[in-house]
Amino acid sequence: LPMAFRDVNARRHIGLQQLSSLASTGRTFLGPMKSHKFIVDESTNQSTLICSTVRLMESLDLTSAVGQLLNETIQAQNKEFKTGVSTLLFLVGAWSNAVVECLQQNVPVPAIVSVMSEGLNSCCERVQCLQIPIHDVKKELCSSRARPKAFESRCDGLTNPWNLQCFQRDISATEEVIPINPSSHQGGDCNFNKCLVSPLAGFGSVASVVKAVGDKSSSALSGSGVTASSCITRKLTHSRHFSTLGKSCFSSQQGNFQGYLSEPSADLCGCFGLGHLAMALSHGNQTSIKLLQSISAYQQERAECSGSSQITITEIVTCCVLGLPESYSCVSPGFVTLVSPEQATVIKRFADKPLRILLMDGDLTEQYRHLGFNRPRNVRTVLEHPNPQEGRAGEVWLSRMSDILMSFDINLVLVKGNVCENFMERCIASRILVIGCVAQDVLCAFGAATGAQAVTYLSQLNASCIGNGAWAELWKASDGRAVDLGELMPARISAGDIPLLTAVLTTALPSKAQLLEDQFWTLLYRLHHALKDGMVFPGGGAVELLCLSHIQALAEQPGQPGSDKAVRALPSSWLAEYKSIVLQALASGWKQYLSVVLCNTAKASSELEAGASVDLHLQKAAACGSPSAYILEEFRRGGVLRGGSDPFSDQVTDLKVCDNVAAKTEAWRRALDLVLLVLQTDAEIITGPTRNQILNSTVSSEFMFL
Repeated sequence: LPMAFRDVNARRHIGLQQLSSLASTGRTFLGPMKSHKFIVDESTNQSTLICSTVRLMESLDLTSAVGQLLNETIQAQNKEFKTGVSTLLFLVGAWSNAVVECLQQNVPVPAIVSVMSEGLNSCCERVQCLQIPIHDVKKELCSSRARPKAFESRCDGLTNPWNLQCFQRDISATEEVIPINPSSHQGGDCNFNKCLVSPLAGFGSVASVVKAVGDKSSSALSGSGVTASSCITRKLTHSRHFSTLGKSCFSSQQGNFQGYLSEPSADLCGCFGLGHLAMALSHGNQTSIKLLQSISAYQQERAECSGSSQITITEIVTCCVLGLPESYSCVSPGFVTLVSPEQATVIKRFADKPLRILLMDGDLTEQYRHLGFNRPRNVRTVLEHPNPQEGRAGEVWLSRMSDILMSFDINLVLVKGNVCENFMERCIASRILVIGCVAQDVLCAFGAATGAQAVTYLSQLNASCIGNGAWAELWKASDGRAVDLGELMPARISAGDIPLLTAVLTTALPSKAQLLEDQFWTLLYRLHHALKDGMVFPGGGAVELLCLSHIQALAEQPGQPGSDKAVRALPSSWLAEYKSIVLQALASGWKQYLSVVLCNTAKASSELEAGASVDLHLQKAAACGSPSAYILEEFRRGGVLRGGSDPFSDQVTDLKVCDNVAAKTEAWRRALDLVLLVLQTDAEIITGPTRNQILNSTVSSEFMFL
């Protein structure tokens, strides 16, 4: 094969430059106030709105070797954590530039790799003192939300990193009823007749006092000194970042759905704690907060406040409904999905009829064979069996499958894979509802609720595989109106005491549907991993500021060998000459990270001003004598990187922001590992028929042709 060889490990390292260029596309995704991007498909002229690094990677041309490595790294982070990818992408670019600067100063590659690796490991150990136990976070957020400012105790110093005082902020008890779409159907959804009051942290300075609707008496929350109502209609009017919030989707006209706050002491320790933790992890995503608070409240209620604080992700699905305002987003029990108008007609005919349900864990097509029996795609079968009715083979299969469903009197079929369109039409004509592309978790939930057993082929069907007690109806908006959007209509399928919940995400902009879904799942997984880790980091740049302070302190120390074996193996002359340079390069990545966050959140008008603000905090932390104590104290006061020019300071300082522990540190490690991997790549060898294209290109002088 013709080959071309290019040396990439020069002072201007081509691979690192490519990494930096690709990473620069996601700078505006850093921080809570992300800037959106339009991705336009030139072939179809369709556009979509993204605010996610993962969606950005799907839209970029990543045919180069470096691009593929970057994409694999981001996909691995997203698959495991569903968060931290923006941090990963930015640090890849920042540290790529830092390493290039080291190369330009003739720092040997082994010194860069060893010192940077040791520096990051030291940072990960140093920031452990900032970890805050989940139990303390939930306990303090629950109690502080109803603590008036007059009764809030202050402390001048932090003698303990986990001092609960660091979370005592004046968070009011203002709450808002979140729209959970109750079903009028009698069966399995009685839990939703109770109140799910979202514990949205208010932004006032005093607790709000509310009265019950139709009840002159009121119940006081134990130990809080705040009067609670049996139906709260106060609405949150301020967001973290914006002065106003959109109209609440729970209209005052919804008099038929009144909530009741039962067992307040249990709520304070359970649902409310998860709700406030979700808010701390939301980074300003108000819509997803409300949905997640409703979900957590419902799942906590099902667990009867047994002490389990885990979020069961397998019981949660999403459905995007286009054509409605975002204020109609809500949580509905059961499985909500989009159906065609013809399928909607079938659902209307059911009219509260209990349905016999069938579950299929494969495709419902004539050609489908389960794993191990799929025919090879590159083999074409000319004739298997002589059949005089060859042209009607498909009709025979359709008739046989339809007869099987009707013989067992099946009304509803949920299919994991695809469904043959012709078979779908036959089922609609026979008043059988068939739903395709159903997630495995949904099939398992309906199997447990109805007793149905999934089959691979309809020919395997017998009476013991059929479930009973399912029902279907058209989904209704929070104001009780059925939604008819023309092409696709939302329908709700449920059964018995099924624990399945659907987050219905509504928007009038089709290009925004994917964005809303991504934001919801990101917050859901943040809460999941926070509960899994049992710890959270203080957010708002606190952890990165401590890393920056720690690395700068290490760089100022004499060049003695570190604890890392690779560093101790380096010549002592290298340590004396290069260790400070490499650590300063590593620190520059943290500083650039903090500066961009400040600019993106409008706390600084330029990166120069942001850098000066970061330097000021570093000086104060050093003067304090204990950078970690200084950072925790600033976090307690409302944020580490606060500035006088912050236009949203009134809103932000009343809300604690937290980050995931494992997701953040793993994003750091993956970013540095990728940069150092590309750094140690010394050549790019291109094989195949592209030799002539390279010969005629402007970079042909960089290649040696073999």
